[in-house]
Amino acid sequence: MQANTLAILPEISLAVLAALLILIDLRLKPERKALLPGITAAGLLAVLALTLAFARPGAAPESIWGGMLRHDTAAFVFRLIFLFGAAVTCLFTIGWKQVERRGEFFVLLVLSTLGMTLMAAAGDLIMLFLAIETASIPLYVMAGFMTADEKSTESGFKYLLFGALTSSVMVYGFSLLYGFAGTTDLYALAAAVASGDLPPLGLLGALVLVLAGFGFKVAVVPFHFWAPDVYEGAPTPVTAFLSTASKSAGFAVVVRFLLAVFPAAVLPQIIGVAALMSVLSMTLGNSAALAQRNIKRLLAYSSIAHAGYILMGVAAASLLGAASVVYYLAVYLVTNLAAFGVVIIYFNVVGSDEIKDYAGLSRRHPGLAFALLVALLSLAGVPPLGGFFAKILVFAAAVEAGLIWLAVAGVLNAILGLYYYLMVLKVVYLDRGPDEDKPLPVRRAHMAALVVCLLLVLALGTVLGPMYDWSNLAAGGLF
Repeated sequence: MQANTLAILPEISLAVLAALLILIDLRLKPERKALLPGITAAGLLAVLALTLAFARPGAAPESIWGGMLRHDTAAFVFRLIFLFGAAVTCLFTIGWKQVERRGEFFVLLVLSTLGMTLMAAAGDLIMLFLAIETASIPLYVMAGFMTADEKSTESGFKYLLFGALTSSVMVYGFSLLYGFAGTTDLYALAAAVASGDLPPLGLLGALVLVLAGFGFKVAVVPFHFWAPDVYEGAPTPVTAFLSTASKSAGFAVVVRFLLAVFPAAVLPQIIGVAALMSVLSMTLGNSAALAQRNIKRLLAYSSIAHAGYILMGVAAASLLGAASVVYYLAVYLVTNLAAFGVVIIYFNVVGSDEIKDYAGLSRRHPGLAFALLVALLSLAGVPPLGGFFAKILVFAAAVEAGLIWLAVAGVLNAILGLYYYLMVLKVVYLDRGPDEDKPLPVRRAHMAALVVCLLLVLALGTVLGPMYDWSNLAAGGLF
């Protein structure tokens, strides 16, 4: 019982933190509520420390709490990713007037993070659905949190409608799987699929329905349509959280579900479906990003393209493929948080997300321009940054699986992506702005968060060993 309790210590700690935030919000005087982002970030980092100290899994994966959860390295690594992403997001809300003094916003953020940690560890269809909804419902509210802003309320409403629709489709797929196999346990379901006693066409149909729900969570083609509008309209800290931690949670589920329940040797159509979605996501995301004039919409289409790169690892359906997904998600989290951090800081001062208004940023604040340079070059896959090695891993996984054409498509799309990232940097460094002689104020908390993210981007591209070892261990625990 004690071991089972320690295994869910992160979830218990997050629930306690959410309750404490409610009490703190009630007790704080209005003029001191600006402390809420720092308190929440400190609490999340404390939960991360407790996870590292007491919630490490053993060498062998194990099922706990009646098979509802899995205690393995994959769940452990993803928990760390979610907690770090949530803590950095809290720091970036400092100075964001519409949310920084609203205690309920941070309670929702913590509860969404709780749902994500359960998504990564879910070993049962029922727990998986409950975890997905626990993570998603707070995000629907957070996306439309700025009720005085029409774009924010529109994005929250669209996200809710599309999310409810795809969740219902996904649950129908879950019900079909239960009807075919007579169990909701993921690994018992995997054994039933491997036995060959279940109807292949029925399984394929159920898989398509389930992939519709998962595809929405990670914003891959053809379930990407919500992302640009929601990313643009939501408060930018929420957009940062959606594009990093939420996407990582979605892929944590995709990798565990597809590789555990539908191994390619049993249902080879998985490779074809994942590879097709990968190519479409990369191509559409990069092509649409070329025409964007708003930096949040550009990063939204960039996020769709990166979901395509990550799907290459899923399509490989191998140990290297799963490891490449974990590594890519870790790199993408810190890189995209750095990019959105610059967007948040700049919007707080200038009040615009238009790319043309970034003209002269390098002269107003060289450090901020450098942070954006590193983040965008890492997203483009330029060495020696983390994004380069992450792309090398997913390309290598595709080649190892014999998907040479998919790796070639990935390389071509990476070249296309480099173009629009450089176009943004051209505006930042070469274009002249009307206020470029005015220094740009940056809060210490924001700069500290940016520095940590940038150091991790560089470390993940040069000091590869520790995170790569964790990625391999996480991948091994999925099979």
